[in-house]
Amino acid sequence: MINNLLIGLVFFLKFAIPAAIPFAPFLAGWANFILDTIDGDILIPLGMADASYQPIDKIADWAAYIGMVAAAWKFKWGIRKWIYGLFAFRSIGQVAFLATGKEWLFFAFPNFLEPLFLIYATIFFFKRADEAQTYVFYLKHKLAIWLFVVIYKMQDEYFTHIANVDRSDLIKNLIRKFF
Repeated sequence: MINNLLIGLVFFLKFAIPAAIPFAPFLAGWANFILDTIDGDILIPLGMADASYQPIDKIADWAAYIGMVAAAWKFKWGIRKWIYGLFAFRSIGQVAFLATGKEWLFFAFPNFLEPLFLIYATIFFFKRADEAQTYVFYLKHKLAIWLFVVIYKMQDEYFTHIANVDRSDLIKNLIRKFF
């Protein structure tokens, strides 16, 4: 019973937090990222089957992407056309995965949207929601930002969806090995 309540709470948060992204892009965006990073480590041990978890997780991810698009539109971000395009690109991968169950599609349609959004939302937050200053900063550092986004996300998609490396287990095993 308690496990089902905890599973329900995690899934409630996986949809409630994305709904907050248009109102608090930095805080809700990073909260969503953290929850999405750890949710499998919570839900699977509570008894949720991976086959059930994956489709629901991907639908919740898509809800977060919609929140990111809404935030970019609401605040008239200078990168909003990139946000829209990356949303469409990743959505193709999401739909293809849901239709086929083939994880390699996430590598073929990498999620560049989320890291770009989080970087821009962070700049926007620290520039005190001044879009003009945020966009100028982005343009000045565009090459470094995009190099980070592409390198980070391609390795992430590879390890998560091609090699199927559970990084939580990897970290636990390394800690056990050295300590």
